Amino acid sequence: MAESNALLAQQFCRDDQQAFAKLVGRPQSLVFRVCLRMLGHRQDAEDATQETFSRVARHLHRWDSRRPFEPWLVAIAGNRCRSLLAKRRSARQLPLTVEPAIDSQHASQAAECLREELKLALQQIPDEHRRAFELFHEHSLNYIEIAERLGCPVGTVKTWVHRARRSVIDQLQQREVIETVSIQGNPRRATEMKGVS
Repeated sequence: MAESNALLAQQFCRDDQQAFAKLVGRPQSLVFRVCLRMLGHRQDAEDATQETFSRVARHLHRWDSRRPFEPWLVAIAGNRCRSLLAKRRSARQLPLTVEPAIDSQHASQAAECLREELKLALQQIPDEHRRAFELFHEHSLNYIEIAERLGCPVGTVKTWVHRARRSVIDQLQQREVIETVSIQGNPRRATEMKGVS
């Protein structure tokens, strides 16, 4: 499937419109389900799905064909939905009593999307880096405890956790889940998802 997707992408980049139709036809229902789950409204989900494929057509040359196509596609769909949710929030003047419920629901959806993106990113790194990262961040073990658990030196654990963190951040930035912001000339990674205030 990955080779087939890569071949279709190459054909589309050579102006084969039928190749693009085949490429996006397979995961179209997946993208729509993601959009519907995030937006909760069928028409908005259809619009976001259309915007997703429009963006894919413009940026397909940026897809790394060595990686699975669907996670990249879902990341774009998530970004389109977050943008639409942000526009929806700014376009409406809601009573103060309603805003906390909307913000809470949106924060919950954003957190769920970020968890999915993080899971996808962790699948792309070496097993020992992933295990060290998960023990440190999810199980709150310190470096010494992780070294004992994995049977390796503490310095190795620190390196694995650092490399895993760097790789995850880079992947999330490439998929436009997080962005780099510049503060007084120093680039810093944004810790919040795009479109989430």
